Amino acid sequence: MARTILWRLLYALPIAFGVSLVCFMLVYIAPGDPLQTVLPPDANAEMIEVVKRAYGFDKPLPVQFAQWLWRAAHGDFGLSVATRRPVSLEVGGALANTLVLAVFAVPLSFVVGAGLGTLAGCAPPGRLGRALDRGVTGTAVMGVSVPNYWLGLVLVIIFAVELSWLPASGMGVNGSYGFSVLRWEDLRHLVLPVVTLALVPVGIIARSTRAAVLEVRGQDFVTTLRAKGLTEFAVVRHVLKNAAPGMLAVMGLQFGYLMGGSILVEPVFAWPGSGTLLGRAIVNRDVPVLQGAILSLALIFVATNLAVDLLQAAMDPRVRRA
Repeated sequence: MARTILWRLLYALPIAFGVSLVCFMLVYIAPGDPLQTVLPPDANAEMIEVVKRAYGFDKPLPVQFAQWLWRAAHGDFGLSVATRRPVSLEVGGALANTLVLAVFAVPLSFVVGAGLGTLAGCAPPGRLGRALDRGVTGTAVMGVSVPNYWLGLVLVIIFAVELSWLPASGMGVNGSYGFSVLRWEDLRHLVLPVVTLALVPVGIIARSTRAAVLEVRGQDFVTTLRAKGLTEFAVVRHVLKNAAPGMLAVMGLQFGYLMGGSILVEPVFAWPGSGTLLGRAIVNRDVPVLQGAILSLALIFVATNLAVDLLQAAMDPRVRRA
C-alpha cells in the first residue's frame, strides 16, 4: 500500500505542474491587456513601464513563471487588478462559500444518485422491474440533459416568485460574514442552489451506478451465491461491494464538478462563491484572480482524484496490483 501511495503522489506532481503552467499562461492567452484596468486613459510610456515592473511583466517569461510559481506555492497569488486586495483573500473567501454549497450538495447527489442507480440495477425481472429501470434511466437522462442554470431560473420563478416559499438570492440574511448553518433563515438560502447544483451529479451517478451494478450482477460469482442459498439482500450487498470501486471513481469526479462547476449556478442565486468570483474576474479581465481561482480549483480536483485512487486501492487489491 505504501508503494501505491508513493506512485500516486508521483503521478499527481506533473499534473499539478502542468495545471500551474496553464494557469500562468492565462496572462498571454486572455484577450486584452489586464493592465488597462489600472492604467488611466492618458498613461504615458513611463507610467506603463512602472506598472509593468510593479506586476512583474517586465521580466522574461521563464523568470515570471518561476517567480509566480514560487509565490503560489507559498499561497501568494499577488494582488487583484480590480480590487487591489490580495488574491489569496479573494479566492479563499469564495472557495469557503462554494464549500458550503458542496457540503450539502455532495451527500444529496451521492445518496440520491447511488440509490436510484442501485434500484435500477437490482430491479427484479418482470413488468414492475422494467418500469422501475426505465423510470430511473429517464430521470437520470433528464438530470444530465437539463442545463443547471436554466433549472435554477425555473426554481426561482416557482418557489421564490410565485409561491414565495424560499429566498431567490443571497447567502443568508446577514450575507456571507454572518451565515450560520444552525439558523433556519440562513439555511433557506441554501435549498434552491443546492438542489440546482446536485441535479447533474445525480443523473451521472445514477447511470454509472446502474451500469456498474448490472455488470457485477452478470458475473459468475453472483450465480454461485444464489446457488448457495443466500438471500437476495445478501446477494445485493456482495454486488454493491464489488461495484463500489467504480462508483467511487465517478463520485470523486463529481465532487470536483461540484466545486468547480458552480460558475453557471452561483450567479443565478447571487451566491458569493468561486463561480461568481470567476465570472466577475472574466468581465474585469482580472488575470491574477483568474490564475489563483483556477489553480486552486484544479488542485482541489487533483487532490480529490488522488484521494479516490487511494481509496480504490484500499478497497480493491486489483487496483494495487495494477
